[in-house]
Amino acid sequence: MVRMFREPSMSPRIRSFLPSLLLWLSLPLAADPAASPGWMSVVRDTPYWESQGVYNNIVTVRRWVLTESGFCSESNRHILFGRRGQFLGYIDNGVSRVGTQHRLNEARASMAARDKVETWIAGDADTTGYPFALACDQPHVDLNEAMGRYLGTSESDRIWGSWDDIRYRSRDNPGPLHDALVLVHQTRTSQQRLQLPAELPRYLAGQLLIESGGQAQAHSTANARGILQLSTSALSDCGISPSNHWHRLAQLDCALKLMNQNARNLRPAFEERFGNLPDDKKQRLFTLLLIQAYHGGAGRVQALLTSDELSAPADYFARHHDRFTAGDIAFGMVYHNLGRDRLGLASLYYVADVQLATEALCNTRQLRNDAFCNSPGDQ
Repeated sequence: MVRMFREPSMSPRIRSFLPSLLLWLSLPLAADPAASPGWMSVVRDTPYWESQGVYNNIVTVRRWVLTESGFCSESNRHILFGRRGQFLGYIDNGVSRVGTQHRLNEARASMAARDKVETWIAGDADTTGYPFALACDQPHVDLNEAMGRYLGTSESDRIWGSWDDIRYRSRDNPGPLHDALVLVHQTRTSQQRLQLPAELPRYLAGQLLIESGGQAQAHSTANARGILQLSTSALSDCGISPSNHWHRLAQLDCALKLMNQNARNLRPAFEERFGNLPDDKKQRLFTLLLIQAYHGGAGRVQALLTSDELSAPADYFARHHDRFTAGDIAFGMVYHNLGRDRLGLASLYYVADVQLATEALCNTRQLRNDAFCNSPGDQ
């Protein structure tokens, strides 16, 4: 009997805040010769119809991790989930990384022996195991603080200034970053420079929280900069000089410009593939793919729609879209291609994290009833 393995026996209690940046799948684990050929065989053998419910399942798992709640209410655990993102159980960590890996593999073998999963893949420090595992103890940022920065709760977090033809507030009357985002979006839209889904601005706000925690001087090890963690090449493409790379109005303007460019490039292939979806569902799916493109590149999303190697899931979901939510389609297109074109679980986690951050922001007193959080695209 595997005493350290626990199956679900309680309803998760979800807190109303989520403290975290984008996080990666931890403890990748290696194939055991006595098990199956590898974790990618599980992905390849998963029928497309099993993507029903995958979006809500992954969002739920991420919520537990990011809010340190539910089955992650204790940080010294790993949770295990299956190919539909469904929660299967958790382990208490060992005293060492190797010990934790051993416990995960014992739990996996136990699940397979009891037919909770069709197969199991053992792992080590170099290869992903199956069922998939995610550490509850992950580096994080306090989202309450991040939302406070974004909403200008403290006067020190309020901003003013000018960028290009945009003027925002004054030294004597600074305002929240939120109002700056709204102003930049409205200005560029009125100038007919943007053609984006109506709900996109609030998801961009969620991305800002995940990318930087709202910190103006955020700087990643990959040299991404500012509130929206833009690369120097992206900032250069937006015509922003190095002296203005950290300028928050410039960052907002550049991110919207890049989003619009991605939308323009992806829309023809998207319409050809998913043009027959109901309008609300189509716009919701397009928004999720734009978030994915911001994280992994528009070329990778384009390939999911058009390439001979990667587009089979999209073709299936387009033909059977009535069986799936927009989120299931967006996640299914990625899941069934895991291991190809540098697509990994982090691709799903990023979109889930942005969804959770956006929900948290739109649940604040300031924005709960604001049009910013109640435009079309919530279905």
